[in-house]
Amino acid sequence: MAEPIDEEEALRWLRATDDPSAQYYAAWWLGRHRSQHPDTLPLLLAAMRQRRARQIGDGVEENAVARNATRAVGKLGPHASEAIPTLLELLDDPDYGLREAAARSLGSLKAKAALPALLARLQSGPDVAGARALDSATLVEPCEALLEAIGDLGISGDEVLGVLESFSTHERPVVQSSACRSLLQLTQEPRWGERLKALLLHPQLQVRRAALMDLGAAGWRPATQAIAATLAENSLKLIALRGLVESAPSDSFDEEIFEVMDGLL
Repeated sequence: MAEPIDEEEALRWLRATDDPSAQYYAAWWLGRHRSQHPDTLPLLLAAMRQRRARQIGDGVEENAVARNATRAVGKLGPHASEAIPTLLELLDDPDYGLREAAARSLGSLKAKAALPALLARLQSGPDVAGARALDSATLVEPCEALLEAIGDLGISGDEVLGVLESFSTHERPVVQSSACRSLLQLTQEPRWGERLKALLLHPQLQVRRAALMDLGAAGWRPATQAIAATLAENSLKLIALRGLVESAPSDSFDEEIFEVMDGLL
């Protein structure tokens, strides 16, 4: 499917409720381009409510459209704040992917009202919420997305930190990485940054990639050289380093980071 020529065509495709494939792509396009058109949010909200199990012969199931629309609203900025109630509802949806997308969008929108709901999904801890789901490689809850959203909200406290710390020793290193990222964001304690740096040396590439992204999101500058030395794609290292730059105060300049970035280009 070719990329829509413009925003109006993407909106037209999203209105095509008889063509989930077109809707799926349109939702992605509008989020990717951070559309501020007045019709964008209402159409995405409508798509987020679409539900129909996959039928034989379907190209794209309607739940997949809802997931893409849910991801898209998180990229629209403050303009999408009226989507927060719907996103909160989706945290209870039986569709794992929708819960994951909703959590990430709530974090992106800094929806502080979501904190109790995010904590509630993780309150049972690694042995329940973080357990492997039956007949699936996924966990019972989308723990990485939930943990990262909590850190993005920027609200600390004993209960919050307790929940995050309980997942910092999860059996899956990528979940550990998400927990350490949020703990570093909320406490600025170097021990969590050091934990993430250690994960950059993990034998699994997937784990090293996760740690790169989490260090970038947390903006932990002492990891600059460790990021550059990681056995991973330069493109991901550059994304992580850009995160360090973007998290810094507007009046600061770190020559080391820019030198490292230049060396990776």
